[in-house]
Amino acid sequence: MRVLSIVGARPQFVKLAPVAAAAEGRLEHLIAHTGQHYDVNMSDAFFTDLGIPAPDVNLGVGSGSHGTQTAAMLEGLEKVVLDTRPDWVLVYGDTNSTLAGTLAAVKLHVPVAHLEAGLRSFNRRMPEEQNRVLTDHAADLLLAPTETAVGHLTREGLAERTVLVGDVMTDVLLRVREAVTNQPLPLPDLATGEYHVATVHRPDNTDDPERLRAILDGLSKIDGPVVLLAHPRLRTLAARHGIELSTGSVTVSEPLGYPQLVNAVAHSRGVITDSGGLQKEAFLLRVPCTTLRPETEWVETVELGWNTLVNDGFERLAGIVGRPVPAATDATPYGTGRAAEAAIDALESGRAA
Repeated sequence: MRVLSIVGARPQFVKLAPVAAAAEGRLEHLIAHTGQHYDVNMSDAFFTDLGIPAPDVNLGVGSGSHGTQTAAMLEGLEKVVLDTRPDWVLVYGDTNSTLAGTLAAVKLHVPVAHLEAGLRSFNRRMPEEQNRVLTDHAADLLLAPTETAVGHLTREGLAERTVLVGDVMTDVLLRVREAVTNQPLPLPDLATGEYHVATVHRPDNTDDPERLRAILDGLSKIDGPVVLLAHPRLRTLAARHGIELSTGSVTVSEPLGYPQLVNAVAHSRGVITDSGGLQKEAFLLRVPCTTLRPETEWVETVELGWNTLVNDGFERLAGIVGRPVPAATDATPYGTGRAAEAAIDALESGRAA
């Protein structure tokens, strides 16, 4: 059996790592990289740090508007699918690469499996929500990470295509956490438990200058250092808006490689983010998280008390992140680290089971 994985952005590289490992010796696994993330720290370093085989194809699409970027990916991926003739195309998550890979495959009548299917924010303003819903309804096999995701797919009439496999990012994090346990902190001049890790990149938070200023002003007043891991898009927009990222408590850092990020979060006081994946990583590391959004796909993190949603009143951030550490929990809503093997089992069986 030949499986073609299509990836293009940092969260997808993380999800790809355990799948590539689980596929080894069981099936022929090819990797197509769209080049959606092309910065070394957002792309190349993840393949190296996570031991992922080099992509068989790299389209080098780069940045652009949603339409421009998705169209370029679709054109390139159509040729890749025709050239490689896979038995399955495997797409990951909710990026433009996910949707473009799905469209390229279904138009050529090649079966599509969607890893991380069924997540819903119910916010159609988010490009990610549009991508994941369209992908789920076009795909042939829906590999769901949680019972909540299975429920969403069932209500949308997709139960027969769905299989619960668990969350592959949990597979990676559990392995990486052990590997970095005794590694030095990747953030110079900081000590365990004295700083927060922050990321801000979603259009709803960065495209409006006043909202971005309000978020940064809130971050700047937090007690203790706030390390802002600045995505290239954030740097570009801040410069365009005339906004200084380093202000008050905030110091700016380049994005970290995945093992370094896990290390930094594990030793932090907390996380402040609008990232989907980082919310869950914080929970798995039992680090409190504050999410700068009105909703989350990972509702379990909120229900278990480890994640707080903040969509306005950012002047309150200092008080919110200073809240007591949540009650300890041994809950495992995202699985126990064997999701990638379950996903390969489902692909080999050729159906949801």
